[in-house]
Amino acid sequence: QVQLVESGGGLVQAGGSLSLSCTASGSTFSYYAMSWYRQVPGKQRELVAGISSGGNTNYADSVKGRFTISRDNAKNTVYLQLNSLKPEDTAVYYCNAPLGRNTVWPWGQGTQVTVSS
Repeated sequence: QVQLVESGGGLVQAGGSLSLSCTASGSTFSYYAMSWYRQVPGKQRELVAGISSGGNTNYADSVKGRFTISRDNAKNTVYLQLNSLKPEDTAVYYCNAPLGRNTVWPWGQGTQVTVSS
């Protein structure tokens, strides 16, 4: 069973930057598209950014131009660079492999991003 471990979150002022990482155990990582999601308490988890196995990327309108997703298949790791952060970006950030409206693997613990105004 693949385990996902997210890291890199923290507290940052508005306008600041953070770099998130998500490492997946197991050897099948490179075959899957990967996505970053975020969730605020009381709200549904939302898709933030995605990257195909070949490196094509897509972003939610709310983060386009500010966030950058990338991957290193040799390290079984997907990254999310967060720039020009806003208070509304505050959430727990998770990664997973999308499968239709579901995901392939169990969720990890996520990493908390808090942006102060």
